[in-house]
Amino acid sequence: MKTKPYIHTLLFFVVAGIIAACSGAPKDKSTQLQELKAKQAELSKQIAQLEAEIAGEGPVAETVRSKEVAVRELAARPFEHFVRTQGKVEAEDNIDVSAKSMGVVSKVYVSEGDQVKAGTVLAQIDNGIILKNIDELKSQLDLASTIYERQKNLWDQKIGTEVQYMQAKTNKESLEKRLAALQEQNDMTRIKSPINGAVDEVFLKQGQNVAPGLPAVRVVNFSDLKIKAEVSEAYAMRIAKGDKVVVSLPDLDKEIKATVTFVGKTINPLSRTFTVEARLPSNSNFRPNMTAVLRVVFHTTESALVIPINVVQEINGQKIV
Repeated sequence: MKTKPYIHTLLFFVVAGIIAACSGAPKDKSTQLQELKAKQAELSKQIAQLEAEIAGEGPVAETVRSKEVAVRELAARPFEHFVRTQGKVEAEDNIDVSAKSMGVVSKVYVSEGDQVKAGTVLAQIDNGIILKNIDELKSQLDLASTIYERQKNLWDQKIGTEVQYMQAKTNKESLEKRLAALQEQNDMTRIKSPINGAVDEVFLKQGQNVAPGLPAVRVVNFSDLKIKAEVSEAYAMRIAKGDKVVVSLPDLDKEIKATVTFVGKTINPLSRTFTVEARLPSNSNFRPNMTAVLRVVFHTTESALVIPINVVQEINGQKIV
């Protein structure tokens, strides 16, 4: 008996469904564990093979962390106790020169950087009217002097009256005083330098109105400089005039040894500090208001073992090296 074609087709679909159902069924935990162990064994084998290959190429370089150290032999030496503070360079003679009278500037004789001496005329204020008055008064004085001389000769010869002689003398002396006052007034129209130094800044120009009290020219004497700093009041009883000072000028990379020339007696109520000053040697590189660092030495120990502060450690409340 032959099987019909549709029966073969049906059997094929049934078998395929059974196989698909079996293949889609979830694996139990034992099977999953066996598969993972197999993968682990394969990975371990690959890792061992790579390590062997790397070992055959040479030793692996290890990163070693190192730090430079220095050795210093300790020996007793003098040790200075000091206080560090910041200050600035100041000129003892740093003057803003102003006019003595009001007027219009007719001439400026200096510019920035010029060297001047005490009494040098820096600028001139218009004095035309004063000069005319001086010329007129000089003519009157010449006439009064001539009259006085003649009247005096007559009086010496007992000619004329004493009143005439006294009037001529008084008139002459009065004109001399008026002339002196005008010349002094004329001198006030000249703006003069009161010190030797260099012109640091010119504030006025020709044709500008000036008045007393307003700065016209700044003159600085760079040969007379000092360092001025503020120190905490905690050191008020330790620092005295004559103490050693080490001055560092960071902008110039320069260190200078000096002495304390002034110690303030008043404590600033706001900053709780007092003023300390030290004179500087003459140097063309020093500039007023330049920043400086001061180390004021207030006590010196003649013999002591000195080590850097950064090597001192603190463990359990005790300091060790």
